[in-house]
Amino acid sequence: MYLGIDLGTSGVKLLLLDASHNVLATADAAVPQHRPQPTWSEQHPADWLSATESAVAQLRAQAPAAWAQVRGIGLSGHMHGAVVLGGEGQVLRPAILWNDGRASAECAQLEAAVPASRQITGNLAMPGFTAPKLLWLRTHEPEVFAGIQQVLLPKDWLRLQLTGTAVSDMSDASGTLWLDVGRRDWSDTMLQACSLTRAQMPALAEGSAASGVLLDEVARRWGLPPGVVVAAGAGDNAASAVGVGARQAGQGFVSLGTSGVVFRVTDAFAPATDRAVHAFAHALPGRWHHMSVMLSAASAFGWVTRLTGQASEAHLSAAVGALSAARQAQAPLFLPYLSGERTPHNNAAATGVFMGLRAEHDATDLAYAVMEGVGFGLLDGLNAMRAARTAPSADAGTAALALVGGGARSDAWAQMLASGLGCVLHRPMGAHAAAALGAARLAAMACGGNDGNDGNEAHWCQPLPADATFTPKAAQQALLAERYARFVALYPALQSQF
Repeated sequence: MYLGIDLGTSGVKLLLLDASHNVLATADAAVPQHRPQPTWSEQHPADWLSATESAVAQLRAQAPAAWAQVRGIGLSGHMHGAVVLGGEGQVLRPAILWNDGRASAECAQLEAAVPASRQITGNLAMPGFTAPKLLWLRTHEPEVFAGIQQVLLPKDWLRLQLTGTAVSDMSDASGTLWLDVGRRDWSDTMLQACSLTRAQMPALAEGSAASGVLLDEVARRWGLPPGVVVAAGAGDNAASAVGVGARQAGQGFVSLGTSGVVFRVTDAFAPATDRAVHAFAHALPGRWHHMSVMLSAASAFGWVTRLTGQASEAHLSAAVGALSAARQAQAPLFLPYLSGERTPHNNAAATGVFMGLRAEHDATDLAYAVMEGVGFGLLDGLNAMRAARTAPSADAGTAALALVGGGARSDAWAQMLASGLGCVLHRPMGAHAAAALGAARLAAMACGGNDGNDGNEAHWCQPLPADATFTPKAAQQALLAERYARFVALYPALQSQF
């Protein structure tokens, strides 16, 4: 039995997986997010632990017999967050998250200090990454910076509480701008540019390797046997890839989580920074991946649901699905940059915009515009990957991708994405929990050698059966193509106003 723990921005999700690939139970608990100033985004690490404890209690109650047989735990988590610890392991300040935009100036500073940074890290320096956040702390909170003994990513701080070991995996470490991604090792050059050393970094391990064992006191509290192995795990998107079976070059997925992602596995490290495409190490040895990222996706739909006072996201999504094509054509356009944007604009100052509002528009029109705008943002990312030759060309645009994340529950949104991206989209069963499933699969691999196929990557990284398949529709494609042409004209027209 294997436990996957996915530390998401909005909450912690746990998943229990048996040796026959069956998901036996899931549980989740919310985590509050704080925005003390414009563009800032923070969380208290203690909230991650309390949410995990709450979800553990739920899962233990749901499946007590299976829970008692857990022998491996895998961790997944949102990337780039900066958790800074003092000499006693105490958290020195709230964690600065991936969608925090305060460190824009520090990005330019870092790239000026290390002209080869893009070749080393495979990425542009962006405010959401970890290294610029530490430079910001060095300038704006020097007392905190002076006391830093260790820097951890969010899921790795949780690991420290569970195992007492400070370890990160290759995929999550790729998002710090301190990793030499091609060599899969810390870069002394990048660390020195931030006045840091290897001693302040966690150890590194491949995602499917063991990183420690559950502390005895935690095992007793959770009702688990001693010696439960904890895998190194993965950043959330690499974990989702493992969850849907994307392990070979060319395989990939589209994610509608808090953020939006287009992900494609590669078998070599190949930076493609010209249009803000990410090149990271995969959670599996000897693989890398390319990724386009937008900072607001399913979170934008949650925002418009709250903004318009609707009963639920599901209710509003159903209303969008019933909207006529004529009504869709008259909807406003939406720039989905509620937290700034990465691919392709790399602009933390970009904001959300409704364009073309009229008195006759209602909540459903706004919700349609948000769904469509997020889809167009994902298409921007896919086009950036195509331009960099990191994704199938436009001629091969119908190559199937998996569709994961909480937003994937919406049939209306999934169909809109299939037509807008020009791709067949397979929504795997349990797509909303792909990262937690990937974490559990990595735990199974980390326990390998004890019972047959546990350590066999091909055995554990199987594609999931689809619960639905969405194929591009010609009429919808034509409508979206016309509206996308107007969408792409908006950002350059408004950029100077952000």
